[in-house]
Amino acid sequence: MRRDIQPNERAFSSKEVAEEVGIATPTVRKYGQILERNGYEFLKDGDRRIFVQSDLEALISLRDTDKPLDDTAKDLVYQQKERLEQFNETEIAVSDTYENLPEDPNQLKEVLRFLVNELAATREMNVQLTNDMSQLRTAVSRLQQDHHSISSNIANSAQKTQVKIEKLSEQQMTQYETLLEQEKQMNEFLQAEIQNMRDEQKKEWHSQNDFNKRLEEAIQKPKGIWETLFLLFRK
Repeated sequence: MRRDIQPNERAFSSKEVAEEVGIATPTVRKYGQILERNGYEFLKDGDRRIFVQSDLEALISLRDTDKPLDDTAKDLVYQQKERLEQFNETEIAVSDTYENLPEDPNQLKEVLRFLVNELAATREMNVQLTNDMSQLRTAVSRLQQDHHSISSNIANSAQKTQVKIEKLSEQQMTQYETLLEQEKQMNEFLQAEIQNMRDEQKKEWHSQNDFNKRLEEAIQKPKGIWETLFLLFRK
């Protein structure tokens, strides 16, 4: 049974582990099976694994390893066994301390004075940790505010850029429609000019055809050449 878990240590579910480690929930189950297969011990509630911080570190090691997963799991099992042995030795030492308390009142007072000083130092450390946590929360809050401000600025900049793009697109569309209308008018003008040229050519062709007919009629009539030319150009 594991003895390295502290009384107030936080426990994580598989879903929380997936969020903390940055892997999928099925991957958490897969890594847990690999670790158990190689001898790793989890705290369990029935068949359900309960994870603590040291278990998260083991999963991170599996996530980031370049070696085969089973090889890394064996290393983690070895590290866990060493850690458990150290906790067992610590418990034995504490037990021996209680059994070997001095019977001399003066010595007992010295021990109690030492414990009081250690307790005071521990309380002072707890106060310092509390202050540090408060400062950390303040820093996190400021970072969140900065993040919100940066996100807002990015959103405003993106919106302004989108408006500019829409205006440019509208201008380009207007310019395109203007050019299209000019091209349409030019095309209509060219079509009209071509039609006029065709009409002129048609008139010229009819006039030449009439002249040829008159010339042919004049040549066929038995008249003098001068009279014939006179009649031809008179028409």
